[in-house]
Amino acid sequence: MRRILGAVWGARGHADRMATAPALAAPPVATVRRARQVSRRRPNTRPLWNLAAIVVIWATSLVVVAVWVAGGEVQSLLAGGVDSLNSLGRAAGLASANLLFYQVLLMARVPLFERGFGRDGITRLHRIVGFWSFALFTAHIGLQILGYAVQAGINPLEQAWQFVWEYPGMLLATAGTALLLLVVVTSVRKARKRLRYESWHLLHLYGYLGVGLAIPHMLWTGADFTVSPAATVYWWAMWGVTVATVVVFRLGLPLATSLRHGIRVSAVERDGQSGVSVRMTGRRIGALKARGGQFFVWRFLDGAGWTRGHPFSLATDPAGGELVISARLVGDGTQRLAALRPGTRVLIEGPYGTMTADERRGGHLLMIGAGAGVAPLVAMLEEADWAPGEATLIVRDHSAADALRADAIDHLVRERGLRHAPLPGRRALTTSSWLPTSHAPWAGADLIRYVSPRPADTDVFLCGPQPWMDAVRADLRRAGVPAERVHLEAFTV
Repeated sequence: MRRILGAVWGARGHADRMATAPALAAPPVATVRRARQVSRRRPNTRPLWNLAAIVVIWATSLVVVAVWVAGGEVQSLLAGGVDSLNSLGRAAGLASANLLFYQVLLMARVPLFERGFGRDGITRLHRIVGFWSFALFTAHIGLQILGYAVQAGINPLEQAWQFVWEYPGMLLATAGTALLLLVVVTSVRKARKRLRYESWHLLHLYGYLGVGLAIPHMLWTGADFTVSPAATVYWWAMWGVTVATVVVFRLGLPLATSLRHGIRVSAVERDGQSGVSVRMTGRRIGALKARGGQFFVWRFLDGAGWTRGHPFSLATDPAGGELVISARLVGDGTQRLAALRPGTRVLIEGPYGTMTADERRGGHLLMIGAGAGVAPLVAMLEEADWAPGEATLIVRDHSAADALRADAIDHLVRERGLRHAPLPGRRALTTSSWLPTSHAPWAGADLIRYVSPRPADTDVFLCGPQPWMDAVRADLRRAGVPAERVHLEAFTV
């Protein structure tokens, strides 16, 4: 009886799943008989950039260790008592200062790190480094206050007061600490969700000022530097290089690029029921060497608030001679796009990102996007070299009317044989929460294997909200897609 019921239940479940199987749009064979595009694939140099970035980080970290050891801190640590407290405090301070430098460098758009780690890797490192640097900075303050207080035989609060008012640079360091604390608190995920992007971004910029105020006191009063001219020169050089990278890569180069190419808005169009597309033209767009899947930070000179940059991915292949972005109208930044007028000047930073068609290793191409995340996937599909039926695009939207880039997707279906599976609807309350309620009978891994029967030979590109991508990645892992064949980039810190 159990076997019979199991067979009936299994058959019913299979029937339910088949009834909700994604409708993969594909054109008649006659409409896709065309020559494959000439591949523009470039050699993958990312491993070399990654190695170079790692070597630089480790080399500077070892210098910090060498400074600590050369200052006799190992002997002080082993001596115990007050000497151990002070030695640990100085170690925490050195490590924290080094991480603070990298906290700035990682977000300064330095090509070494952009190409070596990619935007997703940099975002993760920035968050991890930020919290660790602040934790070590806090430990440095606490250990130094306690060590000096015990040595002087006074109350730790009195010692803290003396530090702030009597030691060179400590008043600046206190102000820097307050600014860093503000950045850390507003970067906690719960607090981050309560803030508008524009407000959070403005507060986050105070981190630069906090680092600038917190570091100099180490050069004026730190024993590890005052007794070693070489260490002092090295630390000032690191501070100077960090400032220079911000000036060059966040200010100088973007301004020079924007002036050279003269980017202006050429048209603003509705994209679906709740989206907008902005088309831009300029001089020698091809010289930007942008790729489908990459993004720019855009500033539209249309009035007050133009200084706030917003990251938007390219929505079409830039080889066509124009830059196009598509976005959902969900906040102040995106609502502003709909009001742009043709002729508006545009400042750009970029292109950034490593999620391009070059990451593909061959075999089936599976693109999975949610909402505005479909835009960079369409741009990659327009640029990439693939045969009819070799690429599949799954799109998640709250409703069919909300779909972005619909015309471009239809063109890829008709002209190149793209298999398109729209999955609109409310989120399913199942373990595969990235699916809509209409496909709740499916396990996400089964659906992935249904649209891509050879998961081990499939390259998957993901773009959408981070929690949604996390759910998709879990099902991709269950479906048997190798981790190295899943490509994505996150923009949120």
